Amino acid sequence: MDWGTELWDQCDIIEKHTQSGLELVEKYVKFVKERTEVEQNYAKQLRNLSKKYNLKRSSKDEPECRLSSYQSFLDILNETNDYAGQRELIAENMMMNICIDLTKYLQELKQERKTYLMEAKKAQQSLESTFKQLDNSKKRFEREWREAERAAQYAEKTDQDINATKADVEKAKQQAHMRAHVAEECKNDYAAQLQKYNKEQSQFYFNDMPLIFNKLQDLDERRVRKLAQGYILFSDTEKHVMPIIGKCLEGITKAGTNVNEKNDSMVVIEQNKSGFERPGDVEFEDYSQGINRTSSDSSLGTPKGPMDLLGKNRNKNFWLFSKKSKPTVTEDFSHLPPEQRRKRLQQKLEEICKELQKEVDQSEALGKMKDVYEKNPQMGDPASLASQISQTSQNIERLRGELNKYETWLAEAGGRGETLRYKPQTFNNNGAHDVQSPDGAQSDESTPDSSQAIYAEFDDDFEDDELTAPIGKCTAMYNFPGASEGTIAMQEGEVLAVIEEDKGDGWTRVRRNNGDEGYIPSSYVSISLNK
Repeated sequence: MDWGTELWDQCDIIEKHTQSGLELVEKYVKFVKERTEVEQNYAKQLRNLSKKYNLKRSSKDEPECRLSSYQSFLDILNETNDYAGQRELIAENMMMNICIDLTKYLQELKQERKTYLMEAKKAQQSLESTFKQLDNSKKRFEREWREAERAAQYAEKTDQDINATKADVEKAKQQAHMRAHVAEECKNDYAAQLQKYNKEQSQFYFNDMPLIFNKLQDLDERRVRKLAQGYILFSDTEKHVMPIIGKCLEGITKAGTNVNEKNDSMVVIEQNKSGFERPGDVEFEDYSQGINRTSSDSSLGTPKGPMDLLGKNRNKNFWLFSKKSKPTVTEDFSHLPPEQRRKRLQQKLEEICKELQKEVDQSEALGKMKDVYEKNPQMGDPASLASQISQTSQNIERLRGELNKYETWLAEAGGRGETLRYKPQTFNNNGAHDVQSPDGAQSDESTPDSSQAIYAEFDDDFEDDELTAPIGKCTAMYNFPGASEGTIAMQEGEVLAVIEEDKGDGWTRVRRNNGDEGYIPSSYVSISLNK
């Protein structure tokens, strides 16, 4: 069944129906747009919520950070942030796949519908014009036929009038004959117009309008089909991200299962254990026996009460739940209980050792670079490195002083300084490294070879005979002779293992398959690091 056959006389209804269908598409597009706004606002609120409760960078070293419950809460915040990202993705996909696509399709349908309605209007106007011509010819025929009848009656009356002259009779007959001829012509014209109109009317109702109505039916069905696809996409868009949302929810569940209350209790103990012993019983001082306060105090060989244990807080009462004033932070961490002080000193020593190792590596690299510049002037000016070498030397001396200071404090606190020991080293006027003898006197022989007296010596606890694992590979783009001490020769196209990245000095440490190691210019190779 089609509209052209069944609804041939319902042009207004078809026009209204198709317009209503297009308005439904517009309404759905508007609905989806508002849905995307809801999703975007929801995602924004989730992100703001996650950001509000997330750990600030400045407080990442807080004691609570080591608690599993705290870490799980951070995991939940991160998963919530990821979940918000998926809601944003839903909004974006709905906007692209539904709103934009349907809006574009809707404009095409509107233009197509307008074209069909214009064709129908033109066909109707053409039929109306033909009908008007038919009506005019009919009226003219009617008018002329009446005139012809009157002329015939007048001629007959004149012919019977005995008083009328022959000329009058002849004239009246001619007039009647002329009117009859005109009436016959109008009759023929009317018949022709009627035939033309009937033909056009048949064409209009059986061909033109049914074709247009069928086109409008096809347009409306395509509109319905496209709208149905939009309905399905509304669901599929969210279904597409459901697996990822499920993983976010699984991550939140995992965060809950990762909480370990026993481990958190141990962390609290480790972080807050003071190292103090519990106070002993307070002895009875018998003033009735004449024991004076001084001799009584001096007779106590071991601390028995809380005041003896607290040292500088001797005059204060020792209560577990008393309000404590915030202690003054000192450089040696003496404001902390013994156990916590040892941990903080050890932590500080590790930080200094890392920083010192970095400066020593920088010093070593600068020395090698200076040596290469001296032997190959075309690569750079050795004097340009003087300020950097001097600054690095000052940094090393400053860090050594801090290292010794904190090692002394750690020894006082009863801890063992498991730190690195470095050979004393200085720089001569030429920027080369000079080694001092064990007794503190500088040796007569300077060491321009930067590979000597540069590396730090480790304690036996830190000795490791295993080779450093490669962090990537590099391919030589040019030949390099490797004439300087500490460098390694290479040929163009040779592949080497990268042991140590360029630290900003222009040199990269590499190793051959046979175990040979050395430094090469970073600009001579193409480096690919392991991910």
